[in-house]
Amino acid sequence: MRTILLVAAAASATTFAQPAFAQAVDAQEADAMRAEIRELRTRLEALESRLGAPTAVQADTAAPAPALAATATAPANAAKKPADEPEIKWKGSPQIVQGDQAFKVKGRIQADANYVSAPKGLADKGLGFGSEMRRIRLGGEGAFGSHLSYKLELELSDNAVDLVDTYITFKDGPWQLQLGNQNAFWSLDELTGDTSGSTMERAAFTDAFAFERRLGLGAQYTRGALMAQLGVFTDDITALANSSDGVNGGDENNSYSVDGRLVYSPKIGDIQLHLGASAHWRRLGRLTEASTRYRQRPYVHSSNTRLIGTPAMNVEDETMYGAELAAISGRLHGVAEYYTLSANRVDLSSVAFHGAYGEVGYFLTKGDTRGYKGGIFTTNAPAHPLGDGGIGSVQVNLRYDWLDLNDRDIRGGTQDGYIAALVWSPVQYLRFNVNYALMHYTGATALPSGDRNYDANVFATRFEFDF
Repeated sequence: MRTILLVAAAASATTFAQPAFAQAVDAQEADAMRAEIRELRTRLEALESRLGAPTAVQADTAAPAPALAATATAPANAAKKPADEPEIKWKGSPQIVQGDQAFKVKGRIQADANYVSAPKGLADKGLGFGSEMRRIRLGGEGAFGSHLSYKLELELSDNAVDLVDTYITFKDGPWQLQLGNQNAFWSLDELTGDTSGSTMERAAFTDAFAFERRLGLGAQYTRGALMAQLGVFTDDITALANSSDGVNGGDENNSYSVDGRLVYSPKIGDIQLHLGASAHWRRLGRLTEASTRYRQRPYVHSSNTRLIGTPAMNVEDETMYGAELAAISGRLHGVAEYYTLSANRVDLSSVAFHGAYGEVGYFLTKGDTRGYKGGIFTTNAPAHPLGDGGIGSVQVNLRYDWLDLNDRDIRGGTQDGYIAALVWSPVQYLRFNVNYALMHYTGATALPSGDRNYDANVFATRFEFDF
């Protein structure tokens, strides 16, 4: 009996003590949870302080830690930009940049309207009024890495589509290698872009001596103000095409050349100087069997008339030398060049022809100056564009241009050009040109009277958009 009573008492004690024990256990667990939340909150605040994010936790908040972390870090994550997302810029046309890779669309439009007034009696349909789309060019350039870049441009000119600048470039420090269709390190006037020139057309000797882009490999070394260029080239793309091989087929054009140029361009105070010299040697190869002529238009390209020019010659090789001098000081610039070409004829004595020009130019608009970079003239954006408190840039230029195609038994004639040019660029990438040229000829195409000495007046205009 006693045993039964003891068991019953123990059971009763257990029954009455259970709620109190449970309450004690619940209180201990709640205290532990609160302590854990406080510790998590302390750690989260310390982390936010290091990251610079605003603290989203309030002292009396007892929300779970994961929700607090998500609330605090969401704004920072939303502001981040994926590293591989391309960036689009605008530089006259869209430019896409992604890391060390880039691509830019390039284009050019030039339209001319010109008038050539020659002496009466000179019956030539190429004179008088003429207009043309001088150039329509489209292409692109880009980079695929820190050392490699490329350029590809197609041009519609003379009712034909040709490749112009089409090459790949490798650059490492002061060294640069360029492979493809490119200029062969000619004169300053030839290498300066046609939308950066001070007159509508380049110096007469550049066309007469057949300065053009050619397929080849060029190397360039630049250190400070010194730049050296050297290359080996074949011929222009059109001349190398199969359609140029004649009815009998075969690769008839195996000409090649070696061309070099040296430039020293120090800057003394605010004056940018340019001193340059170039040398060229070309073996015509099987082109020797063809007829070679040196001739020139009356300034504008819209006329196919050549009032001076040599007769056909069989030339085995050519040697050329040139000298360049230029300076830019604020709104004023000056430039002069001289070139000579020696043509070594087959079974005949060699003959030498010469060309030169001198020019001064001045910006009428304040703050504008002629650009210069990489051994050539470039364009600068107008200091005060039209619609932004100004009228754009206005530049006036005066040039004397001389070409002599007489030597020994060759009487190709001489041309003296006196050129005045006005260039207005209302905004970047857009230019308008108005040129007047007085061309004085000696020994030119004969008039009906037999006179070969006379003048021609040229009025030329152009609008151009380049991007």
